[in-house]
Amino acid sequence: MDPRKIGTLRAIMRALRTPVTGCPWDLEQTFETIAPYTIEEAYEVADAIENGSRAELCEELGDLLLQAVYHAQMADEEGSFTFDDVIEAVNTKMIRRHPHVFGDDEARSATLAKGFWEDMKARERKEGPKQGALAGIPAALPGLTRAVKLQARAAKVGFDWPSVENVYDKIAEEVAEFRTAPEEKKAEEYGDLLFAMANVARHLGIDPEAALRSANAKFERRFAHIEARLAEAGKEPRDSGLEEMDALWNEAKRLGK
Repeated sequence: MDPRKIGTLRAIMRALRTPVTGCPWDLEQTFETIAPYTIEEAYEVADAIENGSRAELCEELGDLLLQAVYHAQMADEEGSFTFDDVIEAVNTKMIRRHPHVFGDDEARSATLAKGFWEDMKARERKEGPKQGALAGIPAALPGLTRAVKLQARAAKVGFDWPSVENVYDKIAEEVAEFRTAPEEKKAEEYGDLLFAMANVARHLGIDPEAALRSANAKFERRFAHIEARLAEAGKEPRDSGLEEMDALWNEAKRLGK
């Protein structure tokens, strides 16, 4: 088998899923049990891009491709669709959504308008069974990403703050409500605050997930500095006090600028 062909990967997956001779673990899997791995692999692709490693990205894209082949194989086994159907569907969709590339001369000469992709998807939803304005946004998306998509979809039909200043006021309101909420309401009010923060990110064109990943990485770097400086003194964080660690944190901030 040629290891550089998609057919080889599909043959490997069929072999893994073949009763009796296949892999016991793979044979036990279902769409539901594999779904978390699919999400995880997508995040690992994002991590490889963030790290700037093209070799790592190549490997992670292979792992993500495996997920598509895995789901298609299980669907083929139950008779719902095949991998070829998946390819046909995405090819057809890409051609349909890019008339300025694949269409006639008039369509090809048209300038791609901002928001064209979302407008095309909206038309496709309109042509299908009637759905609400917020339909079709996957529930499995990360919370902040889904919040931004929900807000953007609502904004398209006019449900939006006129200015980001209004969102700042909403954040202040949510902070006040969170601070005074009884314990049984804290989680709900915290969710409202995060939703408002996602809204300000949308208004400013900030990807909240990317911003939070960056903040996480910054925290890791600064805390690693604290651990390193304490290790020089033969100590660990548990042997230190908050005042000492806070001073080292501020030192890490200065060095990072």
